Amino acid sequence: MSDWTSLWYVWLILLLVLLLLLCGVSASCIKFCCRKKRLPVETFPRHPCDLAVIGLDSDSTAHSTVT
Repeated sequence: MSDWTSLWYVWLILLLVLLLLLCGVSASCIKFCCRKKRLPVETFPRHPCDLAVIGLDSDSTAHSTVT
């Protein structure tokens, strides 16, 4: 059975996994705390949009010049 201290790459991989896990947990906590402290944004009522529709048939001059 090999000695665990000689397997430095195993310890390095375990350390990297632990650091990534710690960073993920820290980022999640910071994001949760910032979201909780943020004041509610006042929503503005939506205004109806105007929509213009131009009907063209196949005999119109605009359609024949485009095609």
